Amino acid sequence: MHPKALVDACAELVRLVLTFEHPADAVVSRYFREHRGLGPRERATLAETVYNVLRKKLLFEQLARSGAGPKERRLAILGFHGPRDFVKSALTEQEKSWLDQCDAVRPEDLLAPHRHNLPEWLVAPLKEQLGESGFWALADSLAQPAPLDLRVNALKEKRDQVQKELAQAAIKSVVTPYSPWGLRIAGKPALTKLDAFTRGAIEVQDEGSQLLALLLDAKRGEMVVDFCAGAGGKTLAIGAAMRSTGRLYAFDVSAHRLEALKPRLARSGLSNVHPAAIAHERDERVKRLAGKIDRVLVDAPCSGLGTLRRNPDLKWRQSPEALRELAGKQTAILESAARLVKPGGRLVYATCSVLPQENEAIAEAFGAAHADFEPQDAGALLTQLKVPDAARLCHGGVSGTGYLRLWPHLHQTDGFFAAVWTRRA
Repeated sequence: MHPKALVDACAELVRLVLTFEHPADAVVSRYFREHRGLGPRERATLAETVYNVLRKKLLFEQLARSGAGPKERRLAILGFHGPRDFVKSALTEQEKSWLDQCDAVRPEDLLAPHRHNLPEWLVAPLKEQLGESGFWALADSLAQPAPLDLRVNALKEKRDQVQKELAQAAIKSVVTPYSPWGLRIAGKPALTKLDAFTRGAIEVQDEGSQLLALLLDAKRGEMVVDFCAGAGGKTLAIGAAMRSTGRLYAFDVSAHRLEALKPRLARSGLSNVHPAAIAHERDERVKRLAGKIDRVLVDAPCSGLGTLRRNPDLKWRQSPEALRELAGKQTAILESAARLVKPGGRLVYATCSVLPQENEAIAEAFGAAHADFEPQDAGALLTQLKVPDAARLCHGGVSGTGYLRLWPHLHQTDGFFAAVWTRRA
């Protein structure tokens, strides 16, 4: 595609995404479906340009003020993913001169919002938890794209063998520092064409998400529930840990999300997974299993603010009001899921959020209201599972027991939280 046409396409896609009517990944996918002639390189440029604009929106909007022409075009030029010479070949002399001036701006001369590129309501709770230097380290990490983590299907394969197989396909990987199942890849290779993918040896799954499945520690032959299974990334990891024995129920209120699990389930070789769409958290199917389940994972619907490296649009699409609504939902779901756990069974509450109101606050309130659930130290559990340096992944709660707390800048995972309880016999 000619540089001018590619810059125009980037500007159009930026315009569509910045309406924030739909998630950015859905808008990008739809654009690609409607423009089937785009090659892989052009698609990569378009997608990465949009994500650059979303990550650095406040900075680019500030710089765009000094330029001319449609705003979305100026934003697309500033965020363009590719060599500067390439983008300049598509610009007028006036635009080139403006871009040079923008490129000359030094980060240390910027106001704080143009450096951190986060909405103001999010800054205070992050600084409160991390302090000034931790906050800036997090902000810097959120401005970078996330690496690609894979989970090796332990039911079928050994991690070192899969790593060698990827290397033969010219895909370099390193083992993840904490998860025993993970491989980390730089870049975005075409995984779906690999034999390792089609035969179910690998799945894309962030290391933090793998650790949640590990923390549940589901055993062979048990009855287990993944309460908010979604597209089933954790379900598949749990099923493999159970060696495809016992029964693993994958519940979700979205039949559409569970549909996305079906092809993944077919590849995985698991025969113990039972997906079931439920109407709400108090569904009859849930009631029938009360007190019968060995382990329950509640990966609750949340703001998703731990995934901003992958989904930078969330920081502009979320709001304090939406968070307040979520807290009610999180509390209700955890309450209902807890009823399933049998005496001696394990309950894990998790989110991919970095905000205490979705994490510690929900866990502390649940613990205070349920004396029959005894809090467990996540760090100690992960240490028993031979996770290296597990204490670094956790911090103490009010009750003195450790919560799992993962941060992009500290652990190179998405932001995750987990609290663990055992139901007293």
